[in-house]
Amino acid sequence: MSEDKKVCSLGVDSQYVEMAAEVFRLLSDATRIRIVIALRGGELSVNQLAEVVEKTPTIVSQHLAKMRWARMVAVRKDGTRAFYSLTDEHARHLVGEAVFQAEHALDETPAHHETAMPLAPAHHEHLPEER
Repeated sequence: MSEDKKVCSLGVDSQYVEMAAEVFRLLSDATRIRIVIALRGGELSVNQLAEVVEKTPTIVSQHLAKMRWARMVAVRKDGTRAFYSLTDEHARHLVGEAVFQAEHALDETPAHHETAMPLAPAHHEHLPEER
């Protein structure tokens, strides 16, 4: 079993609790959530991301800089272009769970409950479509 797949057994006084709060703070921005959702399919350039999230490349670059600082995204340079990807599955899972929780707040029967998907890592691949 991978270390990342283990259940969190940290205490409330763990140093990671404060850092986890920083992760949630970083993901508290709708544009950054949209960037994570856009990157679940693989790497994209800043211009591609800007088009998907409907923001200017400058604004997207500023968000990506913060996400790089948190090691949430990685960058690959190809000439003058920069391509971004998620560094691991954790941000994707956090955003997926947050979207599922949002469905509970908005819908009596959330869409993710209507499909018979097992609660496994693959479950997170099925984020609901934007409404």
